[in-house]
Amino acid sequence: MDTLTPISTAATAATADCYRPALHYTAKDTWLNDPNGLIFHEGIYHLYYQNNPLGNVWGNMSWGHATSTDLLTWTEHPVAITCDENEDIFSGSIVYDRHNTSGFGSGSIAPLVAIYTSAYKPGSVHEGIQAQSLAYSLDGGYTWTKHTGNPVLNRGSAEFRDPKVFRYDGDAGSYWVMVAVEAKDFQVVLYKSDDLKNWELLSTFGPANATGGIWECPDLFPLPVDGDPENLKWVLTVNLNPGGPNNGSAGQYFIGDFDGTAFTSASTITEGPQDPDRLGEYRWLDWGRDYYAAVSFSDAPDNRRLMIAWMNNWEYANHIPTAPWRSPMSLAREISLQTNDGNLSLVQQPAADWTALAGPESFCLSGTTIHDGVQVLAGAAGTVQRIDVSFTPGSAEEFGLILRGDGMQGTRVGIQPGQARLFVDRRESGRTDFHPSFTSIDTAPLPAKQGSYDFTIYVDRCSVEVFAQGGQVTMTELIFPAETSTDLAVYAVGGVATINSIQVTQLA
Repeated sequence: MDTLTPISTAATAATADCYRPALHYTAKDTWLNDPNGLIFHEGIYHLYYQNNPLGNVWGNMSWGHATSTDLLTWTEHPVAITCDENEDIFSGSIVYDRHNTSGFGSGSIAPLVAIYTSAYKPGSVHEGIQAQSLAYSLDGGYTWTKHTGNPVLNRGSAEFRDPKVFRYDGDAGSYWVMVAVEAKDFQVVLYKSDDLKNWELLSTFGPANATGGIWECPDLFPLPVDGDPENLKWVLTVNLNPGGPNNGSAGQYFIGDFDGTAFTSASTITEGPQDPDRLGEYRWLDWGRDYYAAVSFSDAPDNRRLMIAWMNNWEYANHIPTAPWRSPMSLAREISLQTNDGNLSLVQQPAADWTALAGPESFCLSGTTIHDGVQVLAGAAGTVQRIDVSFTPGSAEEFGLILRGDGMQGTRVGIQPGQARLFVDRRESGRTDFHPSFTSIDTAPLPAKQGSYDFTIYVDRCSVEVFAQGGQVTMTELIFPAETSTDLAVYAVGGVATINSIQVTQLA
């Protein structure tokens, strides 16, 4: 192996917990999954989430709670909405009922209202049913009272869940809209309400595109096309499990229009059951194995559309080798609609100001040829990093980075230019023996852009998030490397490639 010499170096600090993330939220000592009730309120980002307050595997579903002022550092709070003998508290959303349409307000205090799925337990009046219920808060989201009239929307279904509610103001009027799913029917159902308590069916959408697993956690929101506020399109996101592009849990999206009653997709490829030969043509929020149940914040400042996902996969979620906590959240991402090569698609970028966590030194290199083999970047080692890198392909059939490495082993983020493919190979990423489906090579289509491949990669103690070609393609993967596996290397197979530039920033 060769060694490339850096312009400057940064030391790597040892960590007491080699897997607990430094950049991603995780509960202190319990299980979490889907993000719920994301809202920006009175200067604070609130992240609620599916939480087992009694253990670190799925069960006793309640809403955990954390807050942040910058999307970088999070403070965990006591459980917000707890399960009881009658119901588990499944996923949902929160709105600021600023005009007190619900009547839950008190005096001049307008309520926050949580709309969640009641999963009724054996022995309850609604045993076996999933229905939508309300809770409200008058102290800014820290304590919650369940509505005595729950449930407020009951279809008599065992698979009706995950309400995302927003305020619609348009040609059709002004009212609340709920987007939920009939999970096993691959169907999004839309309702309207004036008071959050009484709901009227508007329309349904689906089945369409990916239907290889149950549909969950939908979201519906407008975005300007290429930043033009006069040209709005609506985006419907639907998560599904299994059936992702690289197996297991994933999220897809549709682009179209919403007229206050129905969503019409302009990006549907197949209606009804999916065509397995077209799976790679569907629009995916993320091509990695560990980005699920993604939903967006209500009332984010400056009309930004910010999204967080659960960073895990139901194939092995209960088995990842962490304790006492289990499962992180993804980084918060800002999403936009951009036209690229004549096609309209979502583009994603990390939302926070990461300069606040940057260390004083960084590794930099430019204009360097990668020869056939593995070349460790001396001085670029670390466990928590941002990597900005640009490659130009040459004669190599494959080239890329080896992250959190130890000699020849590590997590490979590579390009196969002949197939215009990006891949993440975690077969030698560290601990992979805890579940047979964890070992994987996951791929995404990625053509060169103006002859190069550009990446921003966030490496944390148990994860890699890849933002490729300016965020046109993303891949999110859990990894569990040895604490001593800190090397960063470049490699090529069957020829050469060029590093146009690489900057490695150590994040505190």
